[in-house]
Formats: sequence, C-alpha cells, structure tokens
Amino acid sequence: MGDVRDRLDDTLALYRARLQRSLDGLSEDEARRSLVPSRTTLLGLVKHVTYVQKFYFEHCVTGRSLQDLGAATTPDRSFVLTRADTIVPILAAHRTACEESRQMAAGFDLVTGRVEQPVLTETLPATAR
Repeated sequence: MGDVRDRLDDTLALYRARLQRSLDGLSEDEARRSLVPSRTTLLGLVKHVTYVQKFYFEHCVTGRSLQDLGAATTPDRSFVLTRADTIVPILAAHRTACEESRQMAAGFDLVTGRVEQPVLTETLPATAR
C-alpha cells in the first residue's frame, strides 16, 4: 500500500503547488479579477481550496467545528474575499492547511478508512476524544 500512498501524496503535492503558483507574478487586482460570470477568482479559488482542506481533514477527520477552525460556514462563503484577503496571507493559510492535512492523512489507512494513530488529539474538543 506504500506505493499507492506515495503516489497519492505526490499527486496532491503537485496539484497544491500548481494552484499556489497560479498567483505568481499577479497583482492583487489581477488575482481578484473574475474572468467568468461568477464570483470565482484565482485568489478566491485558493481561499476556497483552503476551506476544503480544513473541511475534509480537520472537520471531518477530527470532528472540530468549522467555527473552531476559523473556516467559512458554507462552501459558497469560502469564495468571498475581504479586504484583508490578499495574496500573501491566503497563500500562507493554504500552505498551513495543506501541511496539517498531510499530517492527518499520514495516519489514515487507505484500505480500512480508519485512522491508524491519534490525529492531533490535543486539538480535539474534549467530547471528541
């Protein structure tokens, strides 16, 4: 199973890096510009993918609430950009969420779907321990 795990981890790392690089060389205005008839922007997309990392790994695996995670309450809200949402902090939040997801996924058995080791139990609410 190690080979499958390695390929999955490598593929996720590749796509995460490609998404981060999509903002390279862009101004704040360019990163916020919508090129489609929706509120989708490159910066909003990175913010949304950060939400997805938090939702599926931190919320679903650990049971922590989205409020505790500081995440948007709905997927649609995760695209909304505030004035404080600029390239540097959005990329930093994405990198942090990806690293935390990698750590949590390392203990997840791909065959059984069970966590092989405790998942950051110090961050779990007492009711989830």
